[in-house]
Amino acid sequence: MKFSKYLLFLLMLGAFGTRAQDETSSTWGKRLSFVASDSTFAFKFGFRFQTLYDGRYNLNTDVYEDALLVRRTRLKFDGWAIDPKIVYKLELAVSNRDQRSGHNIESGNTANIVLDAVVKWNFAENWHVWWGQTKLPGNRERVISSQNLQFVDRSLVNSRFNLDRDVGIQLRHKSAGDKFRQILAISMGQGRNVTDRNPSEGYQITGRLEFLPMGSFTGKGDYFGSDLKREPTPKLSIGITGDLNTNAVRERGNLGDFVKLPDTDRDYLPTDLTSFIADMMFKYNGFSSMSEFVIRSAGNNADLYGTGTGFVFQAGYLFPSNWEIAGRFTTIDAESTQLVFNDQKEYTLGLSRYISGHDLKFQSDISYQTFPGSTTEYLIFRFQTEIAL
Repeated sequence: MKFSKYLLFLLMLGAFGTRAQDETSSTWGKRLSFVASDSTFAFKFGFRFQTLYDGRYNLNTDVYEDALLVRRTRLKFDGWAIDPKIVYKLELAVSNRDQRSGHNIESGNTANIVLDAVVKWNFAENWHVWWGQTKLPGNRERVISSQNLQFVDRSLVNSRFNLDRDVGIQLRHKSAGDKFRQILAISMGQGRNVTDRNPSEGYQITGRLEFLPMGSFTGKGDYFGSDLKREPTPKLSIGITGDLNTNAVRERGNLGDFVKLPDTDRDYLPTDLTSFIADMMFKYNGFSSMSEFVIRSAGNNADLYGTGTGFVFQAGYLFPSNWEIAGRFTTIDAESTQLVFNDQKEYTLGLSRYISGHDLKFQSDISYQTFPGSTTEYLIFRFQTEIAL
């Protein structure tokens, strides 16, 4: 309740300040914004939410279960301070589903509200340094915002193997007219909003290289789903990421349960997690495709951590009417000794209608899901609306 009151106060204060002396601008999907009259800062505010219907039919038991829920609700704040080269971003999660992962002792047994709290400084030509909490430079599907996906949600490969968010520092560089990009990140390795003083005494090192042989995508199209810009010439981006999370103490590195001795609070069973990721994005004249391959291995206590390989490929075509049809294949091959997740395959067919790009859209998909080695099979139907200001 106190958080809501403070947020309302800040929004009212911004509105009054805007009326009094600042230049304002707003358009759908671009958020509410203003620049201070003395040009010392710029501020943008936006929100978004997703409403989701999820129905699952168990083909073995003939049982159908469904739910209608608010999948995500986010508040976004960003702008620059003093110098346009010093950019900040704050993103908050306010839906129950977004916050539930924070209820553990390492996060102070509180709701996990803060997603991004990061400062980005363009300190030299083609060089940026990021400091704070934000997404690590991992698999492309994870770095793409959940607002900008081609399907209702990300694939099983992402849910099992993504690096997610963490607190640390990132150094970013581009060269050869943005055909080559290099990223190096050093972070704490336990995920977002951990309040303990480095409970594992380990760190995470992530390096990523990207190659865009045909030049930059229109409007940063290599980091949103579907070819909404209808690239007039073929565009391709290839990315490779290597990640070492030393003394990791969560089942999936930055995500999942903390791995401890039974009935203890602080007796961790750490391991070194190593991940390799290769991904690509291709777009041309309404057609788009994306694929990812991930492999993760563990050292000590390997059976307690989610390891194995995953592969996903998806492709779609956006018609001139802004209807899109897309397909996706996903496979998970879990390490046979680990206990975190199982082998899995999924075949997905999606249909989307874009009213105003990814800012106002309707998406649906149907999936057939199997578990190799098991007789369990599911048919899953989802329908989602996205509203983003």
